[in-house]
Amino acid sequence: MDKAVPENKSFRCNSSGDEHQITLEELMQRLNTGAQGLSSQEALRRKDTCGANILEKRKKESLLKKYFKQYVNFFAILLLFGSALSFAAEYLDPGQGNIFIAIALLGVVILNSTFTFIQEYQAEKIMESFQNLMAPTARVRRDGEIVELPASEIVVGDVVYLEEGDKVPADGRLIVQNSLKVDNSPITGEAEPQLRSLDCTHPDMLECRNMVFSSTLIQTGNGEAVVFSTGSDTQIGKLSLLTEETISVQTPIRKELNHFVKIISAIAIFLGVSFFIIGFLIQDTFLANLIFAIGIIVANVPEGLLPTVTLALSLASKRMAKRNALIKQLESVETLGSTTVICADKTGTLTQNKMAVHSVYTGSDYIDIGKDQEPPELILRVAAVCNNSRLSDEQPGYRGDPTEGSLLVYANRFTDIKELQDRFPRLEEYPFDSRVKRMQVICRTPEGDTDSYLKGAPEILLEMCDRIMVDGEVKELSSLKKHELEAEYLEMAERGERILAYAFRKAEEVKEYQDNFIFLGFSGAIDPARPEAKEAIRKCYRAGIKVVMITGDHPVTAMSISSIVGLNNEKDESVMITGPELEEMTKEELARKLQSRSIIFARTSPLQKLKIVKAFQSAGEIVTMSGDGVNDAPAIKNADMGIAMGSGTDVAKESADMVLLDDNFATIVNAVEEGRTVFDNIKKFIAYILTSNVPEILPFIAFVLFALPLPMNVQLILAIDLGTDILPAIALAVEKGEGDIMKRPPRSSKEKLLTPQVLLTSYGIKGPIEAAAGFVSYFAVLFGGGWEWGQQLAFSDPLYRQAITAFFAAVIICQIANVFTSRTRRQSMFTKSVFSNRMVLVGIASELIILGFMIFHPFANRIFNTAAIPPEYLLLAVPFALLLFAADELRKYFIRHGSATVSKLLGW
Repeated sequence: MDKAVPENKSFRCNSSGDEHQITLEELMQRLNTGAQGLSSQEALRRKDTCGANILEKRKKESLLKKYFKQYVNFFAILLLFGSALSFAAEYLDPGQGNIFIAIALLGVVILNSTFTFIQEYQAEKIMESFQNLMAPTARVRRDGEIVELPASEIVVGDVVYLEEGDKVPADGRLIVQNSLKVDNSPITGEAEPQLRSLDCTHPDMLECRNMVFSSTLIQTGNGEAVVFSTGSDTQIGKLSLLTEETISVQTPIRKELNHFVKIISAIAIFLGVSFFIIGFLIQDTFLANLIFAIGIIVANVPEGLLPTVTLALSLASKRMAKRNALIKQLESVETLGSTTVICADKTGTLTQNKMAVHSVYTGSDYIDIGKDQEPPELILRVAAVCNNSRLSDEQPGYRGDPTEGSLLVYANRFTDIKELQDRFPRLEEYPFDSRVKRMQVICRTPEGDTDSYLKGAPEILLEMCDRIMVDGEVKELSSLKKHELEAEYLEMAERGERILAYAFRKAEEVKEYQDNFIFLGFSGAIDPARPEAKEAIRKCYRAGIKVVMITGDHPVTAMSISSIVGLNNEKDESVMITGPELEEMTKEELARKLQSRSIIFARTSPLQKLKIVKAFQSAGEIVTMSGDGVNDAPAIKNADMGIAMGSGTDVAKESADMVLLDDNFATIVNAVEEGRTVFDNIKKFIAYILTSNVPEILPFIAFVLFALPLPMNVQLILAIDLGTDILPAIALAVEKGEGDIMKRPPRSSKEKLLTPQVLLTSYGIKGPIEAAAGFVSYFAVLFGGGWEWGQQLAFSDPLYRQAITAFFAAVIICQIANVFTSRTRRQSMFTKSVFSNRMVLVGIASELIILGFMIFHPFANRIFNTAAIPPEYLLLAVPFALLLFAADELRKYFIRHGSATVSKLLGW
């Protein structure tokens, strides 16, 4: 074997363009490396010389440009328009206080845009930190050993190990390949996987089959390549493409927010223009009605909505990260909430992915695993040499596929794996494929002969065998004996074991053999079910979510595990569909089967997952799909919510919307709960902030229709929307889910944020109560001060200033009751502890502080035209606050206990 390259020798950082054409020996000499790769010291020196293996990122959109983008949303444009009108009104009629309105509106836009920008910037940083946690790695030969390193550490001259599901970390030339196929579409656009070879097959490097390129994907097989280009010198680097670049796609929540903004803005413009015209016709006062129109528009715009939504999503993604679920796109959090079907991989998701050999059957009897009885040497040999995993000092004792790894750990108890693999060097490999369900290697024996070693699914291998080895003697494998063996492996499968069969034959030449094998035995590996999976599945069923198990295991094994994790019970027998049955099914037949409560897919190829996803989606389901392999990627990408395992392939992770760091099914269920909570909370604070729109709008309507002194000016509206309402709305955004949130059926994907029920609650029940409280307090002050109906008051009149202060105070007091009752949508507020969300208490404290400041501080009195009022006027609003609380509690009671019609009418 070649030794690691000596240090401090010359090499080239950049490609010459002929690496595919020169001989392998010339290339190795040019790169000053060997088949065993580089030493760690030499690799570090080369990294210092050539730089890290990262692509130069395109220039990102500047922060300044991102900031100014916040000024072009519909709400900001409306408020800027209002500010411009106020400046115009001040110019036409100075000294009427319009300058304060103009400055206030402009300040609102600046503050709101700045807050939204900060939230989005922080959210972007959170997403970047998540991406760093998912940074690609590569297996490299360093100091003669295969080690796993960040892909950025790869240098020219490194020998990298590639296998199915890997993303190629740098440009390289193959030195070993076994049935290797590569998806070159990131470079060439060719979607069809390209077969690789060790020979130069084309003068063009991109077309030559002995090359692999950075950012391309290994579809099948495995191999090793020597790196000759890294970072920006790679083919993809020269094309200036970003591997991490994502396409901006509008998520459902973003579409919903845009829809909400348009509706509210349309209402604001319609009311503003309509009442401007009505007021002008009644009073014929242009300026007064202009101010009125501004007030109507400002009163309708929930200025704090967009930053609060971003904050809610950002906080949810942080909470999910703490629970081992990394969201790749912030707004995908909400998509989880509408999931109706979860398609889960068995291995590692419902089970612990801790494979251990549980039983070995030799064709005549079982080996006593507990007493370390040694199995036949041939079974150990096949388990060791027909295997692509490798032993490791780290838990669980191996690196690679868990089933193969468990075989190495078991065989290592009886023989030296490294010595065995050296004695039987591999000449050719025919990798495991989900279609053929077997792996075969051709090895040279110490005697100089060649043998073919085979392992795979028992039903496949039995068909390829015509003889059996029993107690060291080869006998004919009769049909009767085959039936006995079938019964034996089915019994093992019923214990929940993953069964592998072993066989071998003499190989006359190096090629893949299909028959005349000698059967050696079975092994059964147990992957224990996750203890938390059963409760998580029960939680899904209570939440109206269907759980579907998909596995490549034997149907009997799959059924055994499904019973352990609670997928089937006495009431509902699970429907079992095997891969071959799925292949033969028509769409109509499959659609009927998918209506079952519990479904298990066994002996299913990863490619069939896409068919399953599309079938569920055609039936109107919202599908969350989990997977870890390269062939899972199409199904993960096409699912409404794609989930990849943290231990899975780079290809699967790239296709997914979310990555599970712990590969745990319970984490998916927690994420669904978080998604439901986010949507609930957004609706809660929308209903909360819309409620105060009514007491903000009605004063202007009363001002026009009844010629009253304006009960609440624009400055006070802004004080509510961007002062007193902000912290309580944020508190609702971080509210924990209600106790029944995972007992409700999934919400419809067509459900809107702004529904007739939300409008009825805010504009039809709670809003009018707040407005009534405001008008009662307002008139109490006026009549108490000797005012008579029809009498006009100057804006500077102390009585007028006290009256609007009383109106403002009444709205704030009612909003305090509103924030308490808004903490739940369906359940009674009394199910929540007052101290379970301390942010609500902080929000209420902020409301009272702002209210006190507005009433008693001279500076606030001057800016907002307020004045101090006696305490008895403040108490007038308390009965209305209690009425609001009681009315909403009654509404929730009817939702929980009333008829379906009443629940639908009153529910959000």
